[in-house]
Amino acid sequence: MALSMTGYGRGEVLLTDRRMLVEMKSVNNRYADFQIRLPRVLSSLESSVRQYLTRQISRGKIDVFINFTSLAAQSSQIICDTNLAAEYARALQQIGETIGTAWTPDAEAVARFPDVVRTESTEVDEDEMWQQLLEPALSQALDHLMSMRQTEGERLAEDIIARLDRLHVMCQEISLRAPEVPLAWRERLMTRIESLLGDKAAELFDEQRLAAEVAVFADKSAIDEELVRLGSHLEQFASILSSDGSIGKKLDFLVQEINREINTIGSKANDLHLTTQVVEMKSELEKIREQIQNIE
Repeated sequence: MALSMTGYGRGEVLLTDRRMLVEMKSVNNRYADFQIRLPRVLSSLESSVRQYLTRQISRGKIDVFINFTSLAAQSSQIICDTNLAAEYARALQQIGETIGTAWTPDAEAVARFPDVVRTESTEVDEDEMWQQLLEPALSQALDHLMSMRQTEGERLAEDIIARLDRLHVMCQEISLRAPEVPLAWRERLMTRIESLLGDKAAELFDEQRLAAEVAVFADKSAIDEELVRLGSHLEQFASILSSDGSIGKKLDFLVQEINREINTIGSKANDLHLTTQVVEMKSELEKIREQIQNIE
């Protein structure tokens, strides 16, 4: 089952006077990259969040936004650094003396300086915070995210399967046309010989030499092996697309192999019909390549 790497999820848990909100958004990326933003009071739980997500997601850039709100009176406390305030006061007094201006101690002014008065959150029970609030909110958000990724993955898979079917059809058309190519080449060669030799064509014509040339051409332009490998790659691609787990890198590798076989067929195709089919196949394959860049 193909999973897209694009999605969004939201989870929220409310417990009396506490609220945990988790939002996730993901985009395609070659590897798993988690960007976790959470309040300072929850910083010790970042590794737990990362481990939780790693068990579920193997590829994609995931932005995680965690917000915690507590209405409890003891959730924060005001800290006053009196030693730092005294240092600021002495510094202001020295400045006043230096410039000849008397300074009257002003507690409100000193309190505005950095770190003199600050608010700090009280310590939280990590186990309780994780089990009752953060993990349930993460679970909700992840469920929504994965649901969206699955829906988008199914849409991508449908589009890719339709393109695989077209590649199969073109592959069959090439298989039918390939045996006719040496015969068509022989006819073109005969026409050219007749145009060059004119009335002497029948006299100078060497049927054995022509047969040998056609045999050499047929050998050089043979694409039977390439068609067999191409068909096998297409079948394998469809099988992997319907399997579970992380399949994006496997599909990307197969696209490269399919492209290699198509290029080889194109290089051997001394035929306008085959060349046209090869161009169309490469166009379809490029669209498949674009789609699988967003598959996990």
